[in-house]
Amino acid sequence: MCGFVGFASAKHNAEEAKKTIKQMADLIAHRGPDGEGFYVDEQVALGHRRLSIIDLEGGSQPMFNEDGSIVIVFNGEIYNFMELRAQLEAAGHTFATHSDTEVLIHGYEEWGSGLPAKLRGMFAFILWDKANETLFGARDIFGIKPYYYYNEGGHFIFGSEIKGFLPHPGFKKELNEERLPEYLSIEYIPNEETMFKGVYKLPGAHMFTWKKGELKVERYYDIRYHVDETKSLEDWEKAITETFAESVKVHQIADVEVGCFLSSGVDSSFVVNEVSKGTPKVKSFSVGYEEEKYSELPYAQAFSKEIGVPSIANKVSADEFFEANKTIQWYLDEPMPNPSEVPLYFLTKNAARYVKVVLSGEGADELFGGYPLYCAAHHFEEYEHKTPRFVRKAAGAVAGVLPDFKGKNFLMRGAKEPWQRCMRANYVFATPAERDKYLKKQYHKKTPEEFFKPYFDASAGLDEPTQLQWVDIHTWMLYDILLKADRMSMANSLELRVPFLDKEMLELALSIPARYRSSKTETKIALRRAALKQLPESVAKRKKLGFPVPLNDWLRQDKYYQMVREKFEGEVAEKFFNVPELLRLLNEHKSGKNGGMTQIWSFYSFILWYEQFFVLR
Repeated sequence: MCGFVGFASAKHNAEEAKKTIKQMADLIAHRGPDGEGFYVDEQVALGHRRLSIIDLEGGSQPMFNEDGSIVIVFNGEIYNFMELRAQLEAAGHTFATHSDTEVLIHGYEEWGSGLPAKLRGMFAFILWDKANETLFGARDIFGIKPYYYYNEGGHFIFGSEIKGFLPHPGFKKELNEERLPEYLSIEYIPNEETMFKGVYKLPGAHMFTWKKGELKVERYYDIRYHVDETKSLEDWEKAITETFAESVKVHQIADVEVGCFLSSGVDSSFVVNEVSKGTPKVKSFSVGYEEEKYSELPYAQAFSKEIGVPSIANKVSADEFFEANKTIQWYLDEPMPNPSEVPLYFLTKNAARYVKVVLSGEGADELFGGYPLYCAAHHFEEYEHKTPRFVRKAAGAVAGVLPDFKGKNFLMRGAKEPWQRCMRANYVFATPAERDKYLKKQYHKKTPEEFFKPYFDASAGLDEPTQLQWVDIHTWMLYDILLKADRMSMANSLELRVPFLDKEMLELALSIPARYRSSKTETKIALRRAALKQLPESVAKRKKLGFPVPLNDWLRQDKYYQMVREKFEGEVAEKFFNVPELLRLLNEHKSGKNGGMTQIWSFYSFILWYEQFFVLR
């Protein structure tokens, strides 16, 4: 696990480029405290920070082929690198190290742009082919490892984190203010844009080439369902058990100790249980709070005791929670108001004291149907099948003008198309109107759900629950779940691996019928049945808690209320927001008149982030 930065142009001063690339790499030193390396010529500069996991002595980067005509920097792990190495050696390639990085170099020599599709792992890499004056890069199919780029004014800048772009003289740091409404509604921008103007995310399953100033981005892998109706639920349980066991095994490949994260849920418990079969004393790491009703620690510790693995836990206080937020927003690169990122930060910080690598349970919900909104989709789908569209439209219109009653929301949402009722679109605010009253100015008339429509269009023809899973894989999981997992772990120089998000696990998940993924009342049906054969029933059937935090209560305490109020009355808030409305929201939450925690935290997180990137630096 590492981090990289780099830039290219038609021609630059190599001596100046050496200074710049060093400054850029210094800003992502947390991603790789074990070493640094650089390559500079008159067109390209590459910088690398290394966290040594595999081939501790021989895996330094940048790495070159035999004649030095190809150079690479790479972040991630390739789990099938030994298999690919054997193929490449049989084709006549000679290896100088035992690292997975070298497989990418020779793989490019052998397969060219066909390389990324052959890889099983989490990765982001950039390769400079000097003979052809071509940069070639790719990101893993899920987007586990980050990849950003900026292509303006003759400068092509790229790297693992946006903050690494800041020292480059050709990078113009500007807020992408037009996307502020989407951030406030959704928690993130659900496409390739970022909150920095001109900076883009390379999507998962995409690769690019840059040659003589021309950038070409294209998809190399397409996530498509191919449901197999011939197998029984028992068959799928067995397939999940066997495939997951193999995935966990390859995800433990390392020359350092590997630990596990453990919450109260089935996903992380499944991971820890599987690892413990081969490593009975694997260290499990959990986090909680003094406030017992929000803490998952008792469940996690009871399970670790039951299966006999060491449990290492830490608790986060309110003071620690609030104090860490400035630092966390800096590490995130883009503003993110998901409160679960804070305990995750402290969890990774504690785990890094003991191990360099941890396995975690991210991705199981998206692949195997774990969110309650998928259950709701089954109800909407049945409603659509049984009720003519004009009736649904009429019922929704009438419900909209009536006082609140049980079922009103269902009728109103049932009158819409799936993309229009996408719950991810209004994750923070119920409507754009509710959001816009807090904004200092109006930006555009596009509604949050319109940003999700392209994903629904691309997955047309799927049943609604499956369609929501596909959309989540390409948005929520990529831009929220995986982003905070990478940033919070790498902030503490810890490699986080996700065995559910494996190429073989994906192919299995894509073939499971929808009825074995979720129903009107159940989530992760096949996965839970598989887990039930190995885990206590209380764990396998436990409802998703979603990393709960006591923030709702803390914001009503004077000390933390005043901390937030100070920011709401500050210059950043005055620049972008309607301050009286912000204060009204905060005061009503404190008095118990509303549950405005999510909205308050969205504004507060943006302010902290903006200060870090645009005021203090």
